Amino acid sequence: MKRVVVKVGSHIISDEGKISEERMQRLCEFLSDLMEKYEVILVSSGAISAGMCRVDIKKEGVVNRQMLAAIGQPFLMENYDRIMSNLGKNVAQVLLTAGDFDSRKRTNHAKNVIDALCERKILPIINENDATGIEEILFGDNDRLSAGVAHYFDADILVILSDIDGYYDADPRANKNAKIIPLISFLSQDELNQKPSAGSQFGTGGIVTKLKAANFLLENNKAMFLASGFELEVARKFLLQNKQVGGTLFKKEICKEVMG
Repeated sequence: MKRVVVKVGSHIISDEGKISEERMQRLCEFLSDLMEKYEVILVSSGAISAGMCRVDIKKEGVVNRQMLAAIGQPFLMENYDRIMSNLGKNVAQVLLTAGDFDSRKRTNHAKNVIDALCERKILPIINENDATGIEEILFGDNDRLSAGVAHYFDADILVILSDIDGYYDADPRANKNAKIIPLISFLSQDELNQKPSAGSQFGTGGIVTKLKAANFLLENNKAMFLASGFELEVARKFLLQNKQVGGTLFKKEICKEVMG
């Protein structure tokens, strides 16, 4: 692999509703290590939740969410910039909407910037432009956007780090015997048509939007890996040691990757 897209959700926000310094520090250390081996693009959710850290505006209604995102985005970037700078890495902000990929011209313009940043070992940090596009803040928590980034910007794999640590054979909240499925090469319409539900109080899409992102990539012969954003060791071993010890790999071809 040469280019990796890492998508992080709102799990970087603590249970107290503040940006977790510890989680962001571990995430940035992970990204810094990845940048020594790959070209890395980060798709980061969390602007709305970061905005809630700064102002007393309820996350109710589209306009309120747009306001919170506009307030939280610079605060989020400030934290990424500070921590990555301490690790000797530079970052850049790129705001997109999923609709940008509907235009070949806009897609090419964005890709040219991403390619130039990656070539210079600068980390592009992509988020939804919530002032002009609202689909992700309503339905997807950037899952659809990150799949588009991986496909249109020629990444080899999308890695989603979430409060959902894999795709289970049953609902783990209802069945204590549910087990993670390590490898998926096909998703049925029944799986894709489930009703979305947020994975946490700060998230948006839950497992269904992640399955739709995975299906889009499967249809375009690309891979996706879903793992915990709280326990980064699984993602570390997968990307840096080529060893899958957890999480779910979505890959079209039947492959030899196994748990262990």
